[in-house]
Amino acid sequence: MKLHFTGDVNEVLEGLEILSADLGIKIADEGYVIEVMNRKGPLIVENKNGKGQIFFENKIHFFRGLGLWLQHFEEEKEFTKQEVPQFQTSGAMIDVSRNAVLTVDGIKMLLRKMAIMGLNMVMVYTEDTYEVPELPYFGYMRGRYREDEIRACDDYAYTLGIEMVPCIQTLAHLKEALKWGYANDMKDTDDILLAGEPKTYEFLRKLIEAAISPYRTKRIHIGMDEALQLGRGKYIEQNGYQNRFEIMNGHLKEVLSITEEYELQPMIWSDMYFRLASVNGNYYDFDSAMLEKVKQSIPNVQMVYWDYYHAEASFYEGMLNTHKQIAADPIFAGGLWTWNGISPNYSRAFRNSEAALQACKKTGIKEVLATMWGDNGGETPIQTALPGLQLFAEHTYHQEVTREHLEERFYCCTGFRLDDFLLLNSFDEVPGVMKDNLYSSNPSKFLLWQDLLMGLFDENIKGLPIAEHYRSLLEELQRTKEHNPGMENLFCFYEQLAKVLSLKAEWGIGIKSAYDSGDKEEAAHFLAKLEVLKAETDRLRKAHRDVWFSINKPFGWEVLDIRYGGLLTRMETAQYRMQSWIDGGVTKLEELEESRLRYDGPEQFPDSVTLGRGETYNRIVSAGGF
Repeated sequence: MKLHFTGDVNEVLEGLEILSADLGIKIADEGYVIEVMNRKGPLIVENKNGKGQIFFENKIHFFRGLGLWLQHFEEEKEFTKQEVPQFQTSGAMIDVSRNAVLTVDGIKMLLRKMAIMGLNMVMVYTEDTYEVPELPYFGYMRGRYREDEIRACDDYAYTLGIEMVPCIQTLAHLKEALKWGYANDMKDTDDILLAGEPKTYEFLRKLIEAAISPYRTKRIHIGMDEALQLGRGKYIEQNGYQNRFEIMNGHLKEVLSITEEYELQPMIWSDMYFRLASVNGNYYDFDSAMLEKVKQSIPNVQMVYWDYYHAEASFYEGMLNTHKQIAADPIFAGGLWTWNGISPNYSRAFRNSEAALQACKKTGIKEVLATMWGDNGGETPIQTALPGLQLFAEHTYHQEVTREHLEERFYCCTGFRLDDFLLLNSFDEVPGVMKDNLYSSNPSKFLLWQDLLMGLFDENIKGLPIAEHYRSLLEELQRTKEHNPGMENLFCFYEQLAKVLSLKAEWGIGIKSAYDSGDKEEAAHFLAKLEVLKAETDRLRKAHRDVWFSINKPFGWEVLDIRYGGLLTRMETAQYRMQSWIDGGVTKLEELEESRLRYDGPEQFPDSVTLGRGETYNRIVSAGGF
């Protein structure tokens, strides 16, 4: 569609050119006229008497408004639509520290989608995946960003009305950064810095200098979450037992002395202060009297309350109000549940985010963001986060959001069908898992990676129609590619995953039954199936690889190649072992002699709600050391 913009267009013209292809428009003098007016007040888009109008306050509102105008122009021709932003800042945090490091083009793709949605802030979470010139081993072979790459993204974001904020770690979650010899003198534990050590603060000065250099903003997220072993490693050897609250506070003050020099506006994750105010070290059972001590002594820093786990708005309201008593203007960080395995958990992400965002509106929170972690190798493609980002966007501009509204806006902003994306939820919400999968069972991950002969999770799924579930899902997924141009690679990958799981999920149960009954003819039947499964698994590896390289740097893919390679090699060994038994070369297979037990993970839930939750690759593939 050809459009001609008049009025206050200078500020948004460059962004318009960036978004024109995504929006399907062309800027032309002979195009349909849209008058643009930059002024205080709500976002208003209208079309009357053969002319469009967009009234906006901030640059980001214009880009959302243009998408909104295009959507309604197609449907209604004459209309007036108004939206009142519920939050000052609404955005996303993208994890690039769990092997999957987005390319610059990958970040730009997300920025374009976010701009059309109306999201105006992004953090790229970099533990060690950014270049620090004086520290050659910091982020070595991890896909770290060069300064010019981050600056290019920051420029792009600024053009689209999006603030990019550096997001780093200055206490814990630094295992990859601290594993090299240069860090020996400044480690408390494997992933926590040694508080009070002068070399630690020399190190952090370099990290902060490098982190802020490519950015316009003066804001910085300095992390400090989940330092659960703070003061319990080398620190206690050197200093004896010290009050952990005092250690934390002293460290934070030292880091803030660095950020003050650069006139930065720092923020931290809030959980450690709540944990230190708890007898048991838990985030949510803090002691009010101890928390008052936190309030009196905590330095001047903005708190970020992260919580993805609760489905009740009242819980979030209580925590948000408590945060507001401790520090002014806390930020809320929800989660899109992209990190539980190889597929997203949309049900939990949507249900918990809906509750949290309603609580944020009720309690007057000004800033919200959606986290997109990539735990345990970044197996879930980041593109699957788009529906969750749309949910945050619609709650940013509306008090209530219906599913019909979300579907319409998602198609308008991305060109994709929400229902097709939501099919991916079925990879983990299988028979035996509670509705909405609120305890984040991840059968698609453990059934993919578990060993065929060891079958650590076979007892968990025994008697359930898991293979049939994945066969039905495969049929539904086969239509998705043609409906979502530009996401063919993503849906090809998930279609192939459903095919592999339909073949593999119950294979171990079947071969164990054949072995126990001494039925070598039935075992030979399963052996023949294994050749097909090997071929389909290798196709899955290649489909996953295609998705990865379409948006990520190559670093980190080697880990998934090794996982797939291990899976394929174990299939070959399973063939070898079974053939030996069938031919009489061996009289028994010790792997199949073992009685199967339910997987006994560290987090216990009733059998009726989860088949296994949150286990990482190393605990899925073997009961041995890894």
